[in-house]
Amino acid sequence: MQHRTVHDLMTRAVVRVHRDTGFKKIAEILAEYDITALPVVDDDEHPVGVVSEADLLGKQAGQPDPSGLMPAREPRPGSRPPGEAARADELMTSPPVVARPEWNVVEAARLMADRQVKRLPVVNEADRLVGILSRSDLLRVFLRRDDAIREEIVRDVLERTLGLAARQLAVEVQDGCVTLSGEVAPVHLVPVVERLCQSVDGVVKVRSRLTGRSETAPGAAVLP
Repeated sequence: MQHRTVHDLMTRAVVRVHRDTGFKKIAEILAEYDITALPVVDDDEHPVGVVSEADLLGKQAGQPDPSGLMPAREPRPGSRPPGEAARADELMTSPPVVARPEWNVVEAARLMADRQVKRLPVVNEADRLVGILSRSDLLRVFLRRDDAIREEIVRDVLERTLGLAARQLAVEVQDGCVTLSGEVAPVHLVPVVERLCQSVDGVVKVRSRLTGRSETAPGAAVLP
């Protein structure tokens, strides 16, 4: 099976800023490109952090209340007072959480979930920035057509991987939901079929109506 990789899904034309980029310029770039965050790179294009709308809003929230009604916010221990942060390297979250181009969708999605980030700068072997991956990029795998998903299941999962003839099982796909029907021998391969189908890019859910035989009937295909 050909799983989509970070390289397949990432945005290659990455808008980025440098350590000394000022607050106002960052705000202008975010507005111009209609994005919510930017990687911050050094002179060798190595990501050193990410600056986001939340970082800019944090500075704004740290300003004195013009009405004088709200108390001043105290900075976190060890952090720079928000009012003093004026450059990317003073505002950014660092170090950045990064991905590699060869990772599959599951690897990238798990990292995003575990680290609670919305985007991942993508770096090559030299740790230079080559792309950026967002949550919406990962969700693009679920835009695959149902017929493309079914074709991959029949050709790659059933025939090539498991050695099953396409006629042995019925495969239906609707809105990314796969329904499997038929008989599989030996019976212990039933969960294997289900798991491999679930791993196909774009599959939302697998409904299994498979049954299994403990012994191979005369004339039936013998699975490895």
